[in-house]
Amino acid sequence: MRRKIIFGLLILITFLLQTTVFQSLSLAGIAPNLLLILTVSLGFMRGKKEGMIIGFVCGLLIDLLYSDYPGINAFIYMIVGYLNGMLCKVYYDEDIKVPIVLIAVSDIFYGIYTCVTQFLFQGQSRISSYLVHIMFPEMLYTIVAAIIFYRLLYILNRKFIDDEMDGKELPWLRR
Repeated sequence: MRRKIIFGLLILITFLLQTTVFQSLSLAGIAPNLLLILTVSLGFMRGKKEGMIIGFVCGLLIDLLYSDYPGINAFIYMIVGYLNGMLCKVYYDEDIKVPIVLIAVSDIFYGIYTCVTQFLFQGQSRISSYLVHIMFPEMLYTIVAAIIFYRLLYILNRKFIDDEMDGKELPWLRR
């Protein structure tokens, strides 16, 4: 129960950081996608189920406050959390290279999904402009932010694993 409350607070704090502090630190109108970093990282470290739940909640927050089409962000974040959670048992989470690549790929996936849902559904075709001026710069900015935030999330996850261990072996834990 304590973990759920802390993850809920972490989602809320990340959402507030993304929508306030990092909006003021945006470069050319581009800000990092901290909620995507959170979803990918926790999905990768905790597994499919928690990645999917965290992704859904993160996307739902964005949908409720900023989206014209409710559910679109919740769906894509949920898919991203699930797909990254599938790699939980495949790679070790101590090495930062794999999560950074996963965050970059997930950000491209999210950008393409956003492009399709926002531009093509509205009859606009500025796809190349979107790719060059928004999607790739956002991916680079997100990667830079991920280098810092992933380490913090890793430390927090290890704290939870140590608390959960308490004399028992968790089936998905790799040490």
